[in-house]
Amino acid sequence: MSSGGPSQPSPYTPPPAQHPPQYSPEQFARSTYVPPQYSQQPGYASVLAQPTSYSPPAPVAPAPAPGLPPLPAGRSGARVTLYILFAVLGMLMLGLIAYFGLFLGTFASVVGLVLALVPLAIVFFVVRMIDRWEPEPKSLVFFAIAWGAIAAVGLTLLVDLGLTLVLGYRGEVASAVVQAPIVEELWKGVGVFIVFLIARRSFNGPVDGVVYGALVGAGFAFTENIQYFAISLIEGGSGQLTVTFILRAVMSPFAHAMFTSLTGLAIGLAARRHASTGAALGAGILGLLGAIVLHALWNGSSFANFFLLYFLLQVPLFVAFILGVVALRREEARVTKARLSEYAAAGWFTPEEVVMLATPAGRKTGLRWAAQLRGDRRPLMREFIKDATTLASVRQRAITGRDPMAPADEQALLARTRAARAALLAY
Repeated sequence: MSSGGPSQPSPYTPPPAQHPPQYSPEQFARSTYVPPQYSQQPGYASVLAQPTSYSPPAPVAPAPAPGLPPLPAGRSGARVTLYILFAVLGMLMLGLIAYFGLFLGTFASVVGLVLALVPLAIVFFVVRMIDRWEPEPKSLVFFAIAWGAIAAVGLTLLVDLGLTLVLGYRGEVASAVVQAPIVEELWKGVGVFIVFLIARRSFNGPVDGVVYGALVGAGFAFTENIQYFAISLIEGGSGQLTVTFILRAVMSPFAHAMFTSLTGLAIGLAARRHASTGAALGAGILGLLGAIVLHALWNGSSFANFFLLYFLLQVPLFVAFILGVVALRREEARVTKARLSEYAAAGWFTPEEVVMLATPAGRKTGLRWAAQLRGDRRPLMREFIKDATTLASVRQRAITGRDPMAPADEQALLARTRAARAALLAY
């Protein structure tokens, strides 16, 4: 068990609650009645986790302004770096647009673009489902997709051009099974590592790594699919385009996402321990090797019995990938509950609130309760859940003793959760 595991004792102790949760008898009485439709739901001692029979008047009055304290401030240098990277990506995107327009034509490129949105939407939906427990910042989600779709593809094209000029034609098998997996996974992995460097406080563990790796891979596959679909339309018309679409968008939309998620998983495991930059890089290289092997197996299957290898190798690998993600999600929920339980012991939450904030069933119950409050306070409840989950991650970082910003983050998040509770209970 690593030092930071939920069952591992730690010298770090949460600060005692200055204002532990207090509920008046009137508040408690208004919210402990369980209406018939919730008769099978467990009873909670916490007012926040308990359904209520309160019905808002008509018209519905607005909910009280939450007035939550600000979130912990991010590093200004990281924000500036992210803006610069977005600007560079914008310039690279212009070059890619010119490339597609010049070599593939406008019509074929537009058709390829429209069709490529289908697998991208599928992968994005699944990744966001994985990311629901502790959603990543939208700016980083967009950057991960953009890096894969623009930078990784553009840099891969440049390397391919350079190798062609230096080495000449290398053969289809060598290009697909050796060169493509190494070059493509390298540049995609660089994107995941950049996210780790500029947003280490948002890159908390293996689930985050899988999410960022899958998003980078989905972005790369999106641009690559535009090219494949456009070439198929030009060379073989609608018939060849249909076959290519089935192979890439229906049978294998998660291929690139799965490959690069191994790199992200390795970096995320290092991030969970709050490892140094060098240690995270070393872990990322190990994950990159795994991504290269999977990518090479996938490309190599097209030179053998593709459909046999698809069902005997690729499908089991994908099932194993899904089961692994489910296991990681459960571990993340377990760690969240363990860390919040330590705050409950210090008086910041009740044990029932920990169940509500750190379990899927408890979150559903809390959101149902918030929906029945005046003005529908589910957005406020979502903020409460999100901040509590982030607080658990901050404590996980604090346990390692390697994050000097953890105490300030902790105080800001404790203030937000306390304010959110007060706003939820205001009538």
